[in-house]
Amino acid sequence: MSSDGRIRLPFRRTLSPPTLESRSALGRWLMGESDLHDAREEGRHGPHSWRRVIWLTGVDYFSTLGYQPGIALIAAGAIAPFATSVLVLVTLLGALPIYAQVARRSYAGQGSIAMLEHLLPGWNGKLLVLVLLGFAATDFVITMTLSAADATKHAIENPYLRPFLGDAQVGLTLVLLSLLAVVFLLGFKEAIGLATIVAIPYLLLSLAVLGRGLVEIARRPELWDNWHAALTLRGDWGVIVAGSLFVFPTLALGMSGFETGVSVMPLVDGGPEDERPRRGAPAPLGRIRNTRKLLAAAAVIMSVMLVLSALVTTLLIPPEAYREGGPASGRALAYLAHEFFSSGLASLYDLSTILILWLAGASAMAALLNLVPRYLPRFGMAPTWAARSRPLVLVLLAINVVVTLVFRASVEAQSAAYATGVLALILSAAFAVTLALWREGRRVASGYFGAMTLVFAYTLVDNSLARPDGVIIATVFILFVLVLGAVSRSIRSTELRVSHAYFVDQASAELAAALAGKKVHMVPMKAGSPEHRARKAAEIRQYYRVDEPLAFVHVTLADNRSDFLAPLEVEVRREGRDYVVEVHGAIAIANTIAYLSEMADPISIFLGLTRQNLMRQAFRFLLLGEGETGLLVYAILLRYWGWTAEDDVRPRIHLMSD
Repeated sequence: MSSDGRIRLPFRRTLSPPTLESRSALGRWLMGESDLHDAREEGRHGPHSWRRVIWLTGVDYFSTLGYQPGIALIAAGAIAPFATSVLVLVTLLGALPIYAQVARRSYAGQGSIAMLEHLLPGWNGKLLVLVLLGFAATDFVITMTLSAADATKHAIENPYLRPFLGDAQVGLTLVLLSLLAVVFLLGFKEAIGLATIVAIPYLLLSLAVLGRGLVEIARRPELWDNWHAALTLRGDWGVIVAGSLFVFPTLALGMSGFETGVSVMPLVDGGPEDERPRRGAPAPLGRIRNTRKLLAAAAVIMSVMLVLSALVTTLLIPPEAYREGGPASGRALAYLAHEFFSSGLASLYDLSTILILWLAGASAMAALLNLVPRYLPRFGMAPTWAARSRPLVLVLLAINVVVTLVFRASVEAQSAAYATGVLALILSAAFAVTLALWREGRRVASGYFGAMTLVFAYTLVDNSLARPDGVIIATVFILFVLVLGAVSRSIRSTELRVSHAYFVDQASAELAAALAGKKVHMVPMKAGSPEHRARKAAEIRQYYRVDEPLAFVHVTLADNRSDFLAPLEVEVRREGRDYVVEVHGAIAIANTIAYLSEMADPISIFLGLTRQNLMRQAFRFLLLGEGETGLLVYAILLRYWGWTAEDDVRPRIHLMSD
């Protein structure tokens, strides 16, 4: 009996193929549980105040201060403060309201991708999810590689470390990425505490650098004159505004923390309102409200820091210093720290920056380790080991190494790819919110977010046309996901693919118990009428020696057959001396018949053959759950029997021409 009162079908064996756990010590360790599995459910065990969880979002979001001002200077030069102001306006008027809506609809931390999957069911939704996973992989992988590269840049430029490190930009970046992988292989605990310890000092030190920069600007009025002269060379205010709008897409990586902010929602304490929810409340309103506070606070803090950093670095850093390869390239605030403070205090800022950049990579790694198992194995589009953290860590490490070598660990070269991933995720969130509000009948709000969708679509297209690296990398990831998914789904299609099954009533459960255990012959039927069953029974008894009852099985497929696993509802009734088994909610006929065979353990199974084109039937099976059922049931059972011990007599299988 299940928790909802329905009667669950018994099952004698495991539904999953064997894993590496039984093969070797290394396999058992790789496939074993790590504390990341517990972290996925951490919200159940210990929610935290949003004022603490904000730093877990902040290590991704705030760490971009390590390289964003330098990238803004390279892209915009003297108009960097104006372009950054456009970024801030889009953040506060676009990204923040969008993710406030996402938070209301994905309070379990699913994010915008899960929203789209829910809003667009079937293969269309799954293909969109796979494409977005490619962009998400681009975002998070580049977060790891770019953050490690920038941390290396800060280490190499430090006067105390440079004599030991030299110019080993690529080598040290690979060491940091490998260290990140080792930490996750061993287990990554206390993320919130570590994020708080790292993020708060980093922000305070950054404010100290910015404050000292503002003092320097106030003491040197000629800096304003120099900036005004540089702006005059650009043209009038119309040209400056147009230039800021044109440059803005390049700076979009400054909005990188919103998807992470939603993904940590299960960790946010909703307070008494969630502990004693109002009757009929559809969602944990306290958690949603506090998450919105978290998002708003992070956005305001980052907006202030971005505007100040853009102003201070533009006025104080000469162009020859911030150009690519210069001492301020990729480390504008650190450059100013070494200009204004003692070597010891400036080195403390370097250390703080290196730590938050490294932890930003850890945040991205954790995000991927939660994102991939949430979708690909459930879609049947990844091997079963993809649901485990440690094998995924090794795969991600290999990808990080390749990306780092391709870009030679350059911060500036990777910024376009990073911005592309960030923008694609925000665009997907904007579209999901627009669609959700439209379906809810909120036309005005839907129109506003539709306009924001167009803004982010323009930004993504402009960034992709100007710097196609991000689209190229995302396309590689998308093709990798699609090819891996197609191959994996094809290979795994002959698993049983039934998550669980229920009897519709007590009478069905009692009849099923009576017919199980070598007492009936199973006869799957396409048609469900008594006349068809009578003709089939007469045919079987005419040509085969069958004295026992027949169990006719009729499978009704679900409307959405793109899922890989699905629950079944089973009804069993008597029809004369025979039985009729009606199954609803299946996603594949052959797999359902194989599942019922293992549940009922019949004497034999009579399977029909259509003799249609096998290639066409194979595609119908993979996409629609139909196909050449007789041959497929035989193949599925043979594969399943290979996973299980020979503990009983297998049913005889008869293949009959329809």
